[in-house]
Amino acid sequence: MSPAGDEDRRSASPRVTGGGDGAARERADGPRGVLWYAAAAFVFAVGMAGTTLPTPLYGLYRQELGFGELMVTIVFAVYAVGVIVALLVAGDFSDKLGRRPVLFAALGLSAASAGCFLLEGGLPFLFAGRLLSGFSAGLFSGAATAAVLELAPAGSKGFAATAANMGGLGCGPLLAGILAEYAPEPLTLPYVTHLALLACGFVLTLAMPETVRRHRPRGPLRPQGMEVPPQTRQVFVPAGLACFTGFAILGLFTAVSPGFMADTLHIGNLAASGAVAFSVFCASPVGQAAAGRIPGGIALPLGCLGLVLGMVQVGLSLLLESLPLLVTGAVTGGLGQGLAFRAALTVVSARAPAEHRGGTISALFVVAYLGISAPVVGVGALSTGLGLRGAGLVFSVCVVLLALGAGAHLWRTRHAGPGD
Repeated sequence: MSPAGDEDRRSASPRVTGGGDGAARERADGPRGVLWYAAAAFVFAVGMAGTTLPTPLYGLYRQELGFGELMVTIVFAVYAVGVIVALLVAGDFSDKLGRRPVLFAALGLSAASAGCFLLEGGLPFLFAGRLLSGFSAGLFSGAATAAVLELAPAGSKGFAATAANMGGLGCGPLLAGILAEYAPEPLTLPYVTHLALLACGFVLTLAMPETVRRHRPRGPLRPQGMEVPPQTRQVFVPAGLACFTGFAILGLFTAVSPGFMADTLHIGNLAASGAVAFSVFCASPVGQAAAGRIPGGIALPLGCLGLVLGMVQVGLSLLLESLPLLVTGAVTGGLGQGLAFRAALTVVSARAPAEHRGGTISALFVVAYLGISAPVVGVGALSTGLGLRGAGLVFSVCVVLLALGAGAHLWRTRHAGPGD
């Protein structure tokens, strides 16, 4: 998964360097502008779909390779390590090198990830595939977001960047689930299909106009780092906690929900597993769109409330063995995650000093991606002793308590200062 709330990030770093924004706008407003805008969104969506493609297939890997739920969550968490490394090391490389070179690198890493899964060489190849997928997502999150925003027609609010990001993440498990359930070669065809889509993305990127124009020699490529200035910490801590909690829910549905469906709800249909994961990612951009119309100081606690309600429904679905409750929990939790994450970006970026804004937002992304990895590994560890249902219930209670605490604090301090 990649950071969303794209238009809020534009204040953190320049959209183009060396005066390239005017050239980008000329292209976006020309006769081919809408086509390039759609092409950039397609490339972004295809790249992100690869990061969630294995979601409904983990059960098949468990059967084939003979590992348990804990190993599933560890394989999944390796992805987040790759994303964090790519964000910290190369998050701003597309500002210096151009969008297209970084997009080519991201597409190549995504193809290499698919190749690792196609080799089916055991756990080492699964780990390598997930790590490469994380590197790819980290590069896509900066370069593709910027490319979509810069190629957007005049008057566009850039919602296509969020839709491409989260929509791609949702389409990955849906596509893999349908192919694995109703087509031959369930561990091969999804990746071959994705490689074909990546080839289309490569051709489109090759034809796409470059939106960065450098009039001066670029400086050396250095990791951009992260930092949280003292004046930002009061709002950063609860906002970061809300992001951590929201991304933990995304991680749960991406890594563990197929196990819930098979072991607890006794539903073995892989297409249904993919559709449940699809629902949480479809709900997130809706929540992000709503956050743009609500003051950040109100949207953040409302997002936390959505996380609470979503996880209550997930917990009840495990207790009552109810698929409808799991689906409604995914939708409600996705809405809360989108609302909280977009609002957190808005509030934190507004409070951070301009000279430290990029590093502060990078720190927020790192917190979010820790949320997508560490808690699901905890679920896998707990499942060895409590079973997957018991581990899921413990997770639900912890998320509810974290979201309630963060939401209550944010509601009390919503008028405390700028950025609210």
